[in-house]
Amino acid sequence: MWEQRMEIEGPYNFDLVLERLELDPLNSVDRKGRIARVPIYEPENEVVEVQAIGTLDKPVFLIKGKKDETKEIVQKRIAHVFQWDIPLSEIHSHFQESDLKDIFHQHRGTPLILDFSPYSCLVKCIIHQQLNLKFAFTLTERFVQTFGEEIDGVWFYPSPEKSASLTIEELRELQFSQRKAEYIIGLSEMIVSGKLDLEQLSEESDETIMKTLVKIRGVGPWTAQNFLLFGLGRPNLFPTGDVGIQNALKKLYQLEAKPDLNFMEQSSEKWKPYLSYASLYLWRSIEVTE
Repeated sequence: MWEQRMEIEGPYNFDLVLERLELDPLNSVDRKGRIARVPIYEPENEVVEVQAIGTLDKPVFLIKGKKDETKEIVQKRIAHVFQWDIPLSEIHSHFQESDLKDIFHQHRGTPLILDFSPYSCLVKCIIHQQLNLKFAFTLTERFVQTFGEEIDGVWFYPSPEKSASLTIEELRELQFSQRKAEYIIGLSEMIVSGKLDLEQLSEESDETIMKTLVKIRGVGPWTAQNFLLFGLGRPNLFPTGDVGIQNALKKLYQLEAKPDLNFMEQSSEKWKPYLSYASLYLWRSIEVTE
């Protein structure tokens, strides 16, 4: 067992992080205790606890793990997932003269949190395609709880090897469509065979990653953009095809209908180079939490 105290630059609102993580039923969150229990996939599956003990402007965390031999790797992964090295004060200042000023004030210190592994992020994006959010979470939960692994009450997505071994019929039994089942199995087969190396791909530019991913059956621009955003934490992504962002802009600008592509591109021009944070805060502005 080990425990590490970590202080980072504020503002950083871990309570809003937990609120957003809790939207996904697969995440293990204790909002009262200000704790997230995180699945770590590399070098092997293990659960790590992250607890906030500081404030919005003076964030402090306790990280607790079980394996001394993976402590250094785990700490780096946790810092990356929770984006502790990103100066949110600079990003907040960038939006103070923009149309998103009020939203950024309301959700001040909300970081861009990454999915817990690039592979699980891409799988989740494919499952979520063209589904309402409630059923998307339900279908993902079925997939993970049927074929994944539970450790200390925390769920891990199935490995690429496990997913590649599944049959379309097994996924159809969970209410996957024929095509979506084919996409998940096909993606996993590409990773197992070495045709797709997500770790190596993550070192490339946004443009190269987009071009590579959209060649994969079942991966379109929306999925590729969300992978860049939530899988890799790239700062300048604005998925114009995302219904949530469209609805948030409709609400923000009091439009009668969802905005078209031209309107979205013009509106977002001044938000660069932090379009990913504009996307995040627009999602936050319409998310229903308890």
